[in-house]
Amino acid sequence: MMNSFTKILIITTIVLLSGLSCQKIESLSEIPSISFKSFILKDTIDALGNPGKIGELTFDFKDGDGDIGLTQPDSLSADSTNFNLFFTMYYKTDGEFTEVSGDDLETPLNYRIPYIEREGQNKSLTGEIKVDFIYLLFEYDTIKYSFFLFDRAMHKSNVETTPEIAMFQ
Repeated sequence: MMNSFTKILIITTIVLLSGLSCQKIESLSEIPSISFKSFILKDTIDALGNPGKIGELTFDFKDGDGDIGLTQPDSLSADSTNFNLFFTMYYKTDGEFTEVSGDDLETPLNYRIPYIEREGQNKSLTGEIKVDFIYLLFEYDTIKYSFFLFDRAMHKSNVETTPEIAMFQ
């Protein structure tokens, strides 16, 4: 026969284990959502000693089916399926914002979020993504970005926009 201490210990262990194993599965949309968090602009010096700036954009993401990110591409082609994070830059002139042409950019504004997969039953993903922009030769006083991402099922997230960014303060 079990003594009462052993029974209490077994019951307590069962209750604790069942509570830990039955975590509530978070219910999010399978369409990813993003939300702007911050943009920090810092002065820097390149390898040749030239002054420049680095902009660090941070945003949060949520995806209910957890299919964010892409596997490594087979080639280095500029195929749009190699990218899943897209930015558009705007510059301000006379109080109005105008889209910066792709020809005027030092580098394309398409990025690749690496493959992310969550283990377990709850496939929902939430997290934070940081993207660095390097500005070496820059002609605009005030800019902003709009951005969005695609998940692996090609669901497009909402479009977020940064506030105005004063380049020369």
